[in-house]
Amino acid sequence: MKLFTKPIREQLLRNGEIRQSELARQVTETDFEPVVKLFTPDATCTWLLTELDPEEPDIAFGLCDLGLGCPELGYVSITNLESLRGKLGLPVERDLHFSADKTLCAYADEARAAGHIKA
Repeated sequence: MKLFTKPIREQLLRNGEIRQSELARQVTETDFEPVVKLFTPDATCTWLLTELDPEEPDIAFGLCDLGLGCPELGYVSITNLESLRGKLGLPVERDLHFSADKTLCAYADEARAAGHIKA
């Protein structure tokens, strides 16, 4: 399974362009809703991604939970995600049923309190 469909990739890039524009103006106004949820079916890793860097489209930003009890906002390489395998050798998958119902910061606050992403 491809991690991103064309519409997902386009939205991630649009969000990245908005973020880049905000950074150029030295403001951070937008708290995006996650565009996609990725997970390892045979491990406890989850990623809620909001944007791709338009200048480096292999780098995504979002809420990253490696199953260690301390989810955090950060950057991740899509190439690394595509090559990652869980305990049984299964690749990272896209949650086909995920639909964001809050902003990334709201997910992050909830995840920090729970010790894992609850989406």
